[in-house]
Amino acid sequence: MALIVKKFGGSSVSNPERIINVAKRIIEERKNNDKIVVVVSAMGDTTDELINLATQIDKDPYKYTREMDMLLSTGEQISISLLTMAFKTLGQKAVSLTGYLAGIKTNGIHTKGKILDINPQRVLNELENGNIVIVAGFQGCDQLGDPVTLGRGGSDTSAVALAGALHADTCEIYTDVDGIYSADPRIVKNAHKMKEITYCEMLEMARLGSGVMQPRSVEVGQALHIPIHVRSTFTNKPGTIIREEYTMEDKNFVIRGVSHDDKVAKIAVLGVPNNPGIAYSIFSALAEKNIDVDMIVQSIRNVEKNVTDMVFTVALGDLSIAKKVVDKTASDLNAIGVLIEKDVAKVSIVGVGMLGNPGIAARMFKALATGGVNIDVISTSEISISCLIKSSELKEAVNIIHDEFFPQN
Repeated sequence: MALIVKKFGGSSVSNPERIINVAKRIIEERKNNDKIVVVVSAMGDTTDELINLATQIDKDPYKYTREMDMLLSTGEQISISLLTMAFKTLGQKAVSLTGYLAGIKTNGIHTKGKILDINPQRVLNELENGNIVIVAGFQGCDQLGDPVTLGRGGSDTSAVALAGALHADTCEIYTDVDGIYSADPRIVKNAHKMKEITYCEMLEMARLGSGVMQPRSVEVGQALHIPIHVRSTFTNKPGTIIREEYTMEDKNFVIRGVSHDDKVAKIAVLGVPNNPGIAYSIFSALAEKNIDVDMIVQSIRNVEKNVTDMVFTVALGDLSIAKKVVDKTASDLNAIGVLIEKDVAKVSIVGVGMLGNPGIAARMFKALATGGVNIDVISTSEISISCLIKSSELKEAVNIIHDEFFPQN
């Protein structure tokens, strides 16, 4: 008997027929009275539809973050109730629990919450009573009991964190793709599926734009040592295992994958004094608004006047708030001005194989140059290299880089 947490994304439960099929699949695959916890997302495009409703009330509804969480958390509650009904019509005992009822405690940062603790006693009690337990993903509650959502893809984090709290044997993430690929197969036709990938590489790929897993969920899996199996809802084929180290695959690779992100914007603060504390003034103000910053570059604008330009990227969804913060900070610092660019995208390569392999960056830059793609900003980590380019050149850039590192035989 095993305790397994299974997460199903929005496309997996997008209509009643698919919800019934999910219930049938879980029952058919259950072995030896396995204890099953199912975490589900909102149906199909429900979250987007709820956001659209809010924008019809106010063009910028995210200024009311608590109310957005109150609204968005209802999407998953629809899914859990319908899936529970599906199980019961098939003769299987089941119960639905919101994030609050499942004991998921978060901080108080609405729309961008993080799980602080899980008390899974109610879940354990329901499992002992013979129920399959269906938990609303993407949500928990703060110390006041208010709903707090975990950001896009937050159901992944809900599932992995619950698996850790329950000491589950494994966590299975079911989605509309059949695993982790070397690039987005919708863009790169010859992208290949991996059998395994390490937490570190998957975390970097997710952080840099690969949308299969939320970065926070991979962090939680790594911290709690929970193997994560990413697989398709619509086939029975094995997917990709995310774990500490490789056990099967050939390790003679240079990079593991090419990630991309077209939901970014570039902000340039021009002509700020090149003095200690200036960077802190800008980025602490952004941090207070819970805005993540990436690809930071500082360059001298005028040596004689001792002024510099500060360039960085933020998520496109954070741009409106970020601009207000940066405009005020730039004014306080007597900066020359602030420039915003939204027609940009980020393309990245990821892999532990680049450690101790000189020339990887040169190969990436040469491939882009050969394809006529200009690089605006470059940033690196130990296992990744990222380039900011024009968004119109993104598809071509991803294919060029993938061909360089994954040539066809």
